[in-house]
Amino acid sequence: MVPRYARPAMVAIWEAEARYKIWFEIEAHATQKLGELGVVPPSGAKALWDWWATSPSIDVAAIDAIEAVTKHDVIAFLDWVAQQVGPEARFMHQGMTSSDVLDTTLAVQLARASDLLLADLDELLAAIKRRALEHKYTPTIGRSHGIHAEPTTFGKKLAEAYAEFSRCKARLQAARAEVATCAISGAVGTFANIDPSVEEYVAGQLGLAVEPVSTQVIPRDRHAMFFATLGVIASSIERLAVEIRHLQRTEVLEAEEYFSPGQKGSSAMPHKRNPVLTENLTGLARMVRSAVTPALENVALWHERDISHSSVERFIGPDATITLDFALARLTSVVDKLVVYPERMQKNLDKMGGLVHSQRVLLALTQAGLERDTAYRLVQRNAMKVWKSDGQLSLLELLKADPEVSAVMSAADLEEKFNLDYHFKAIDTIFARVFGE
Repeated sequence: MVPRYARPAMVAIWEAEARYKIWFEIEAHATQKLGELGVVPPSGAKALWDWWATSPSIDVAAIDAIEAVTKHDVIAFLDWVAQQVGPEARFMHQGMTSSDVLDTTLAVQLARASDLLLADLDELLAAIKRRALEHKYTPTIGRSHGIHAEPTTFGKKLAEAYAEFSRCKARLQAARAEVATCAISGAVGTFANIDPSVEEYVAGQLGLAVEPVSTQVIPRDRHAMFFATLGVIASSIERLAVEIRHLQRTEVLEAEEYFSPGQKGSSAMPHKRNPVLTENLTGLARMVRSAVTPALENVALWHERDISHSSVERFIGPDATITLDFALARLTSVVDKLVVYPERMQKNLDKMGGLVHSQRVLLALTQAGLERDTAYRLVQRNAMKVWKSDGQLSLLELLKADPEVSAVMSAADLEEKFNLDYHFKAIDTIFARVFGE
């Protein structure tokens, strides 16, 4: 975790004290149920909860000192709690194994991280929707291969992003449900020394689903899907960030990141206004995606359990969620403050002498009776003259002057094919599909 790219609420989920608090709750809830079943005395859970009611601070350094001797983190924690609670603490961890605590804790942490990320997505979606509606009919050029294609609107570009992040939200909701499972099944997952009802009780107390069958660990295909989902969200962030970066290029300059008073773009060149935030988002997306392959490789563990996945998850759990949380918030701010230049969009639309209307002319010529290949040849030969003139010539005027074209289409009919509004007749339909309005 790099503090520069971290926000407090997400960081707090992964701090040692927060982790130990979840460990305690798992142990105490399990002991509570074991007391109800008569496996241990009810006094065991009462002693734990009575101590917990005092709002004790977790002495992370003391637990670390014990672990330095035991070389086992869960045992170190149990020993430290026993020192605080007294003899009744011996009833903790009856029939349980370390993975019951560790895996269930990770499920809680990932669920809580998901809730923050889902809230981030809601804020991003709200910002995108607001700007999309603002620019619903703002004409701009659509590009394929980076080259002028046909007219679109800037609002439609943003509607595309809204639909994409809506899908991201749905995927994350599904991934959260899949990863938020509880396993309290004991060594090799057979419940030999602990009743399945304990697992059900702990799961209910922590807001988790019961893991239907575990080995000694929760199956890591669940985690692989979770981190893969984070990777897809990161890629969607990068897609919109790259779009903004391209639009901010000097020769395009249809939109740009907000440049705040006092901000400086370059240590050498005072004129620079660089897309640093969206460039940063590209880098952060790469870091989130870097968690995906290790998560996939964690699926294959030896037999009922090994710990080759453990060290990986100590990295990717915090790093991927903290980084994605920051990236979503940053993108929301970029969209919210994005400076849009409709006049420049119109200027770029007009730059190439009407070439953006070539398809309409092509289709009209075929409807007028020409074979498609002939119509294509007639439009293309005039379009290439405009292209080579860098837009100084007019496609409409060249077509009017072309005898093969004028033989089948009048000047008035040609002029109608250069109507910009024609391209926007389905914008309302698209927006209704995306926003439901």
